This record gives sequence, structure tokens and C-alpha cells, in this order.
Amino acid sequence: MPRNDRRLGKGLAALLDENLQATSEAQDTRIPVDAVRPNPFQPRREFGPEGIGELADSIRQNGLLQPIVLRAVGDAYEIVAGERRFRAIQSLGWTSVPAVLRTLTDQQMLVVALVENLQREDLSVLEEARGYRQLMDEFGLTQEQVGRHVGRDRSTIANALRLLALPAPVLDMLANGELSAGHGRAILMLSDAEARTRMAREAVRQSWSVRETERRVRAARKGAEQRTRRRPGRRETADPVVRRAERGLERGFGTQVRIRTRADGAGEVVVRFHDTEDFLRLVELMGGEELAAELKE
Repeated sequence: MPRNDRRLGKGLAALLDENLQATSEAQDTRIPVDAVRPNPFQPRREFGPEGIGELADSIRQNGLLQPIVLRAVGDAYEIVAGERRFRAIQSLGWTSVPAVLRTLTDQQMLVVALVENLQREDLSVLEEARGYRQLMDEFGLTQEQVGRHVGRDRSTIANALRLLALPAPVLDMLANGELSAGHGRAILMLSDAEARTRMAREAVRQSWSVRETERRVRAARKGAEQRTRRRPGRRETADPVVRRAERGLERGFGTQVRIRTRADGAGEVVVRFHDTEDFLRLVELMGGEELAAELKE
């Protein structure tokens, strides 16, 4: 797909049109329902039966106002856009469906599916993050390039991807809607997977708001730091400037940071990571996307 820096300022609807219009000439036709397959790059995992039922009622009364978009793959057809409409049509027992045929690459298929769902705000925070990760892993795109394709700025992409570093039980709570992205970002400030999982379960059990979760995380971090200071042989700086720098770096990196100084002015900054993915995230923050991509190869 051609690079276009102006995409950052475009709305999602315009991006969807642009990605579809970037393909070859469309063909309007009717396709047998049995020949249609789901989009293999569809980031959305859950299609609520209630919403599909309401859409089916609308189609029954008013007809299909907008054909689905398909691409031909061998003797079958894959859905490019309109999977909810297709599921509703299946439930109505139609034998064929009005469709527009287009030729798209795999990358365009994923981008169009992402943009269509983002336009309707249908994706969960995890589905969105996994879609971004899929674009990066399968097509070698950087966060900045992903942002241009889907009309998001780089910081939005980075914040979404950070959530994927959460432990599996916490990811399940996000997927089920028990926790929000704000809860997830607060919990990421804890230093290890076990602490993150405990905090997430307590947040769900107590129905904490994001602000309350942030407060509890800060209290837990402070308690852990005080316990560390009491350990024999461990010296923590009393310099308020250094402590303030540590807190600022921790907010920026989303992990524990320690600054150790010597009397001659030298010292070191220790940044903790929890696993390989967290390490690569920190490398990207400090050394850029190209360095992180090199290390993944």
C-alpha cells in the first residue's frame, strides 16, 4: 500500500474508502452464500448474537442496503468488509448475497478489516492491539506505519500494544470486559506477572474504577520499595532529585527503574524487564523500531 503521510488527519470512513478504492475495478454480482468464507485476517473474535439478530430484522424489513465486499480465492470468496451483514443474511436463510468483488492483498485485507471495525468501534481493546501486532509481525510494519494505515497516531498504537504484555489471566479479564484499557495500563506499572494478576483480580472483585486502581498500584509499589530499602546490603539514594528522576522514568518506561550514583558523579540506570516481549518493548522505546525489529529476526 502506498505511503501517505496525510492519512494521519483523515477520518476512519475516508481511510476505509481509500483502502478499498486502491484496488482494481470492482464488480457487482450475487454470490452463493455457501461459497463465502470469513476474512482470515478478521481481528474481531466475538460477534454478539443479539446484534446479529437486530441486523437480520432490519435486513428482513428493508433489504440489504449495502452489499458486502468480497475477494475471490480459488473457487471461494473471502469477506473483505461486511461480516456482520453476512452473518445476518445466513440467519435469514438466503441462498445468495449481493456483493462487490475486489482484488486485495493480504495486507489490504487486514487493514480494511481493522479500519471497518474501528469505524464502528466494534473491536475490544485486545482485538485492536492484536490486529496492530499482526500487521507488524506478518507484514513487517513499524508502529508509525501501522498508525498511518489505520488513522491512529503512533502513541495510540504503542499504548494498545503495551497491553499485550499483561499476563494471560489479566488479558482474559480485558477480553471479557471485566477490566478496561485504563485498568490494564495502571496494572502494567507493577513489576511482575504475579503482582499484576493479583491486582487485576482484586480490581474486578472490588469493582474499582481506573483511578482507584491507579491509587492501589501506587500504594503497592511504594510498599514494595519500602521493603526493598529495609533489606540488608541494599542502599537507596536519599537524593530527592534522583528519586524524582526514577519515578519519571518509571512512568515513561512502564517498569521499575533504579538510578545508582557514586560520589564522583558516575553511576548507572537499571531498567527492569519481565520477559522477552517486555525487553523488546523497552529496546524499541530507547533505541527505536528498527533496532527492535533487528533483534526479532
